[in-house]
Amino acid sequence: MTSETLLELKNIKVHYGGVKALDGANVAIDEGEIVALMGPNGAGKSTILKAIFGLAPIETGSVWWQGQTVRPVAHEMVARGLAFVPQGRRVFKQLTVRENLEVGGYIIKDKKEIARRLEAVIELFPILRHKLEAKSDSLSGGQQQMLALARGLMTDPKVLLLDEPSLGLAPLIVKEVFALIREINERRWTAIMVVEHNIKSILHIAHRAYVLERGKIVLAGAPAELLKTGQLEKVFVGEAINA
Repeated sequence: MTSETLLELKNIKVHYGGVKALDGANVAIDEGEIVALMGPNGAGKSTILKAIFGLAPIETGSVWWQGQTVRPVAHEMVARGLAFVPQGRRVFKQLTVRENLEVGGYIIKDKKEIARRLEAVIELFPILRHKLEAKSDSLSGGQQQMLALARGLMTDPKVLLLDEPSLGLAPLIVKEVFALIREINERRWTAIMVVEHNIKSILHIAHRAYVLERGKIVLAGAPAELLKTGQLEKVFVGEAINA
């Protein structure tokens, strides 16, 4: 079974003032893939997600969606089939769980369709079913992360962008979150690009991975291949790899 390349970034450069956040990055994700973005702090991982979604100023390079170049603008990327779940469990804390999910489906005008999608999403996150009318600030950190993931699925995206989904969570909850990411991928055939510092957990579920250092891709390939190289440790302890 061949898979279509859904999203591709070619030679992307992003500067914040005089700082090179991305320096000629090339990444891609195919249908049904889980792709990991890894690297030390400040390597440019989150900037890739923001560039895809129109939240980072692209200086040069191009973004391709299903074989055509696009100029990323957040609401237009949502309409095309992308969803972005930023780090930090950003839920609307004064809204109920149900209201948060409905906000996630804001591009859907049919109320019956919103209700159908909400039900489909809740099947993946049964812990939220009994919390639908609760204010989101009453949820635990793990439950808020699950709500953020669930809200991202309300548009039924082809590509889901996740930024540090395990950040600040207890180990047991981290395991549960990664199991859910794999389940979303397998049950919904959603392609997922995930920035993650928890190397062991993400490589266990990823199909491919990119490793960034100082805004450049220094390693790319299947997780097993990357582990065999012995180069991951060098990146994460700050030893530069000659690209």
